[in-house]
Amino acid sequence: MDVEKAVAEQKPARKQQQRSVITQQKLLDAATEAFSENGYKGTSTRDIAERAGVHHPLITYHFKNKNQLWKAATGRMFREFNISLAKAMAEVPEIDPKARAETFIRTYVKYSFSQPALHKIILQESSYPSDRLDWMVESHLKPLYEIVVEQLTKLQELGVSPPGNPALLYNMIRVSAGGLLALSLEVKATSGINFDEKQQRAELADMIIRAFMPGKFSPATSASQAPAESAQ
Repeated sequence: MDVEKAVAEQKPARKQQQRSVITQQKLLDAATEAFSENGYKGTSTRDIAERAGVHHPLITYHFKNKNQLWKAATGRMFREFNISLAKAMAEVPEIDPKARAETFIRTYVKYSFSQPALHKIILQESSYPSDRLDWMVESHLKPLYEIVVEQLTKLQELGVSPPGNPALLYNMIRVSAGGLLALSLEVKATSGINFDEKQQRAELADMIIRAFMPGKFSPATSASQAPAESAQ
């Protein structure tokens, strides 16, 4: 009987946990949409609650305040991108840095299309200094920057990418991918380019790769050069 009673008590608790998770996801989805459309200052927690279809006090219950909700929504987008990038990179040999860079660009384009709110929020927060921008840079943007710039430097040394400041090269690639997709409505109206079409997105990724990684790479050649470089 004690076991049956314990099981009976656990069921309502699990249902409550499930409802709590669902509510959090609704709030995060609504917050992502609202912040990307109206910016942080132009978004109210009441607007978010209405979009999510939940009672306003639940925002305070789950996220304490608007700032914490913004961080949770923004952080989720970066984590989802990192997961998709890790999965894509797992399929590419580490000995081929150009193929890995191409995979990064294609993954970046794909995620930026599926979640345009990410770059819209980045653009909005980059308009003026704030604690939110500082947090986003230190927690998410800078770690990714440091990893990718290191790889771009190697590609420059191999003659795959053009010479110059690798940090500038990284940002040109990033804006060419995510920035264009964040401006998809304007790009369509001005240029007739419709990024809703998979072919257009594929062409965007291909052109970025051709523009910023025009050189060829041979893993065999790179491997043969390694001993000579290490001996210097």
